[in-house]
Amino acid sequence: MNYKKEFVCQKMPTLNCHASTVLPLDNGDTLAAWFGGTKEGNDDVNIWYSLRHSGEFSEPKEISVSKDLPHWNPVLFQKSENEIILFFKVGKKIPKWKTYYCISSDGGKTFGEPKELVIADNSGGRGPVKNKCIRLSNGRVLAPASTENHGWRCFVDISDDNCESWKKGKYIKTESAFAPFNKGNGYCSNKTAMIQPTLWESGDGKVSMLTRTSSGKIYRSDSEDYAETWCRAYPTALPNNNSGIDAVAAPGGKLFLVYNPVGDNWGERSPLVLAESDDNGKTFREILTLEEEKKDSEFSYPAITYKDGKLYITYTWERLNIVYAEVEI
Repeated sequence: MNYKKEFVCQKMPTLNCHASTVLPLDNGDTLAAWFGGTKEGNDDVNIWYSLRHSGEFSEPKEISVSKDLPHWNPVLFQKSENEIILFFKVGKKIPKWKTYYCISSDGGKTFGEPKELVIADNSGGRGPVKNKCIRLSNGRVLAPASTENHGWRCFVDISDDNCESWKKGKYIKTESAFAPFNKGNGYCSNKTAMIQPTLWESGDGKVSMLTRTSSGKIYRSDSEDYAETWCRAYPTALPNNNSGIDAVAAPGGKLFLVYNPVGDNWGERSPLVLAESDDNGKTFREILTLEEEKKDSEFSYPAITYKDGKLYITYTWERLNIVYAEVEI
C-alpha cells in the first residue's frame, strides 16, 4: 500500500498539541487544525491551523475566543464550495464546554471571528465533539456529538440548513446496566459510557456510528431514517482503550477506521492502525500500521477523511507534534 507521512510542523509553536482534524480541498491543498499550549486544559491552549500547499505546510496560525480559557477539539467541515467551517470547544471544565465556530472564505488561508454555535447553550457542547460532520444523501448535515456532564453520552446534532441552525437529537441508549463513565468518578447507571462518535452513511438515510467507550470495546448504533432515531448501541468485536477513533466511508462500499487496537480501559495509546471493512463495519481487517507498539507512548486521536482515491489522516504524536499521512487506496 502506497502511503506517506510527515509532521505538520518541524517545530510546533507550543509545548503540547493534540486532537487534530484534516480537510482536503478541491484545489489540491489540505487544511489541518489542532489545539496547542503548555498542557491540555491550561488557559493558554488555543486552536491552531496550517494549510498544506504545493507539498508544504504553512506556519501555523492561532484562533482564540479568550486568552483566559482553554480551547479543545477543532473539527473542519466543507460547508459550501467557498466556505470552510471550523468548530471547536471552549471552557475550563469539559462538562461545561461551549461550542464556537469560525468561517474561512479564502480556502483556509484565514478565518473570521469566532461565534457561538448555539447561543446560550449550557448543555456541555453542541455540534461535533471530535470527529468530522457528514452530509447525507438528502443534504442534511450531521455532527457527531457527546457530552460529559451527566455521564458520557452520545447524540447527533442535525442541520437541515447547511449548518445555519441545529436540532439536538436524543441521547443514544445502550444495553449495559452499570459501567464506569470516567476514571475514578463513579458510575453512570443504565448506559455504557461512550463519547466521540464517528459517522457514515451506507445507503439513503442509513447512518451508523462507532463510539469510544470505557468498556474495552468500540460500540455501534444504527439509524434507518436519516438520524432521526437510533437503535440501542451495542458492542462490536473491535477493542477500545477509551481513546478517540475515526472512520470514513469510501466509494465502492469500503469503510476505513483508524484506532488503537487495545482493549483496556485507559489502556496504552499505541500502536495506531488503519483497518478496512467490506461489509459495512461488521468486520474489519488491519491493513496498515501507522505507528508501532511502544510502551508509554501516545499515538492517538486520529482524524480520517477521503477524497479522490486517497485517505487523509492526522493524529497526535507523543503530544509533541501532529502527523499528516496520505494513503492511496
